[in-house]
Amino acid sequence: MIDRASGTPDERASRTPGGKPERGLWRLLGPAFVAAVAYVDPGNVAANLTAGAKYGYLLVWVLVVSNAMAVLIQYLSAKLGLVTGKSLPELLGLRLRTGARRAFWVQAEVIAAATDVAEVIGGAIALNLLFGIPLWWGGLITGAISMVLLAIHSRRGQQPFEFVIIGLLAVISFGFLAGLFVSDVTWADAAAGLLPRFQGSETVLLAASMLGATVMPHAIYLHSALARDRHRSQGLPDAPVKADHDHTRHLLRANRWDVGLSLVIAGTVNIAMLLLAAASLRGVAGTDTIEGAHAAIEGALGPSIAVIFAVGLLASGLAATSVGAYAGAVIMGGLIHRRIPLLTRRLVTLIPALMLLAIGTNPTRALVMSQVVLSLGIPFALIPLVRLTGNRLVMGRFVNPRATQTIAWLVVAAIVALNAALVVITISG
Repeated sequence: MIDRASGTPDERASRTPGGKPERGLWRLLGPAFVAAVAYVDPGNVAANLTAGAKYGYLLVWVLVVSNAMAVLIQYLSAKLGLVTGKSLPELLGLRLRTGARRAFWVQAEVIAAATDVAEVIGGAIALNLLFGIPLWWGGLITGAISMVLLAIHSRRGQQPFEFVIIGLLAVISFGFLAGLFVSDVTWADAAAGLLPRFQGSETVLLAASMLGATVMPHAIYLHSALARDRHRSQGLPDAPVKADHDHTRHLLRANRWDVGLSLVIAGTVNIAMLLLAAASLRGVAGTDTIEGAHAAIEGALGPSIAVIFAVGLLASGLAATSVGAYAGAVIMGGLIHRRIPLLTRRLVTLIPALMLLAIGTNPTRALVMSQVVLSLGIPFALIPLVRLTGNRLVMGRFVNPRATQTIAWLVVAAIVALNAALVVITISG
């Protein structure tokens, strides 16, 4: 039995005097909303606007399928952390030999760097659009503000950090949804976009970019740690779980609501961006960049909508780069057993993005290609996640049901197939 006086305030609030869980599931929401910020980062903006402006409603189905995959993946990640009491990187660090563990860490760090490139560049573009600040200085300011957000986590703990990130998520949602309400969307064509199909190799590249922007490897690693740290679920790796099963089931039920609500919001925002581009930017010159898309939005929908869009982009960059730095710390701590302060890590991972801005790299192109890199990294996070959550020795009675495990492996197969097609197209092109 669990001592009523033990555990976090959220855990104590969710129990009755007899130790049974009560209904206050809303008190347990939060970790998935932090992870969901990764699904509406500036890489999503670049990929979705490019897809909608070039191909209209053709790739709506990619976002719908990607978001459905994300719901399952993020639920399994949080479930792993809740049941075992360990993050995905920690469990991998316990199982891999030294050489394999270090190699796995290197690829995970590359993915984390690609993530940070997208987020810092997105914040820099937003500051340039709003205030005319040069991109390099905008990237530096974005990094500095993200350090302030991470300081909240370091000094106040996870829940205040969650509140700040959820507030930014609300700004992001408003910023990217506002334009949809004044766009002339052809809903019949949007519905036709739910039919899976491609039109040439570039649409496959865009689909991989959209997938990489929607199903984020660093969010898979991070969510297991967020859920564990928030709820302090106790378990043992490689052994049947010994935590109170009723309480664990209650936490898992809360986790399903947490993941479902947060990713419905993120998925709606992503689809709204593509619909806006398809309705208002199709055929407009210069929409292959975020700056050009912003100018086109201003011309088509007015300066107010353009400013709201830029504010949403800024909030997206600030929130996502903070969450990305947090994820990088979780990856490093779990795989190489070294922990450095979040603020120090923020400084180090800021360098690649600032270098790209300094040498004049096309920022939107860098954003899209960073999402392709992320897409290639998804299997390295997803395959271990599915294997571990399907292992009874790890999960005990909370092991994935056979149907869930089958669907999860189908998701893995689809992602690997898309990545293989992407590699072939890139090499042959």
